[in-house]
Amino acid sequence: MLLRKPIAALTRVVCMEEIELVGGVNRVIRRGTTVSRPTGPWTSAVHRLLDHLAAQGFTGAPRVLGTSPDGSTETLTYLDGEVLDYPLPTYARSDAALRSAAQLLRRFHDATTGFVAAPGDAWQLPAREPAEVICHGDAATYNCVFRNGLPVALIDFDTAHPGPRLWDAAYTAYRFVPLHAADADEGTLPLPEQARRLALFAAAYGFDETELGRLPAMVADRLQALVDFMTARAAEGHPAFTQHLAEGHHQRYLADADYVTSHADALGAGTSQSRP
Repeated sequence: MLLRKPIAALTRVVCMEEIELVGGVNRVIRRGTTVSRPTGPWTSAVHRLLDHLAAQGFTGAPRVLGTSPDGSTETLTYLDGEVLDYPLPTYARSDAALRSAAQLLRRFHDATTGFVAAPGDAWQLPAREPAEVICHGDAATYNCVFRNGLPVALIDFDTAHPGPRLWDAAYTAYRFVPLHAADADEGTLPLPEQARRLALFAAAYGFDETELGRLPAMVADRLQALVDFMTARAAEGHPAFTQHLAEGHHQRYLADADYVTSHADALGAGTSQSRP
């Protein structure tokens, strides 16, 4: 999910037929070509979304196979490939991977435009206006399946919700460019290179210059919303979010939001000129 620093893409064997996939806030079990995950109040809406994507011919998402009799577990198809842990391999930071991530997100967004929300739909993250598409909510390196060095599919749709294209793209750009301040453990880049790569991402998605100019402010807003969500869930007693706050993940997001805001003009223009 969007609210954690990924820790592992694949870990221990539970038994001969089961492999536990670790790295988020849920316990996920792979059994051959299927994956079992806990459900939530948003699962019904997410399943309708995944069924819609399948009907649209979008191949970059898992398919729904069903739920357990008590409704506590969902079963999805397993997508072959690599889901990446930090520190990321070099190929995940290539221009080709960045372009592919933007194009994958664009294809996903385009496939959702005909999705009709139902009155009873519940989303884990609040809908945002204008609701142009269904946002993935956490389309980052750790929720992308890579093949031959390129992201080709998205997983973990628990944070899907209606919203603007730019809102969803902001977080993907934040993770893939990346738009970290200089002290980030995840790795960072000089400002001119960040500006170049953000412009490359925007062009690959199909954003125009005006939308590129809006991306930095949207990144900062998106990171603040992430911190607010983490804080609220921790206050409700969710152990994973409590741990993330204790480990200071929110401080990274807030520092990066400040950094992006400070250099919004340069980043939004695709140049190395910073705000006076």
